[in-house]
Amino acid sequence: MRRGRVGTMVDSAESLAHERDTHVRPVFGVLPLWLAAALAVVVAAGVIYLVCRTRPSPAARERHRRLAVGAKGRMAGGTILDLQGDELLYSYTVRGVEYTAAQDVSALRDQLPEDVTAFIGPATVRYQPGNPANSIVISEEWSGLRGRRTSPTA
Repeated sequence: MRRGRVGTMVDSAESLAHERDTHVRPVFGVLPLWLAAALAVVVAAGVIYLVCRTRPSPAARERHRRLAVGAKGRMAGGTILDLQGDELLYSYTVRGVEYTAAQDVSALRDQLPEDVTAFIGPATVRYQPGNPANSIVISEEWSGLRGRRTSPTA
C-alpha cells in the first residue's frame, strides 16, 4: 500500500486502474478535436462547392429537356390549339388520357412558320414514356409540325 495525494492509503489495484484511466484519457481527449477539425474541413469544402459551382440557366435546362424528349420520346397524335405570345398550346392523348400542354417556343421562333394559322391543327407530339405530361411539339432537332419541315439551326 502507498499513500495517495490526500494522505490516505490506496490499494495498488485502484492505483493501477487510476493510472490506466489517466493514460487513456489524453488520447480520447484529442480524438474528438481531430474529428471536429476534419468535419469542419469537409463542411467548408461543401459550402465552397455549393457557392462556386455553375448551375445551368433555365434556358439551358429547357433546351436539354427538349433535346432529351426529342431524342428518346414516344410519338403521339396531337392538335395544336393556339400560339399565345411565345407559348404554343397543344393537346394530345396517351393511353386514353387527354393532356393539354404549353411549350415555350421563344428560342425556336426561327423554326416556326411566319403565318400562325398555318400550323394550327394536327401535329405530332413527343412525350417522355415514364411521364407523358413531359412533352414537346418542336425542338432544335425535331419537329412535329405537319406540312412544315424544320432544320436545325447552324
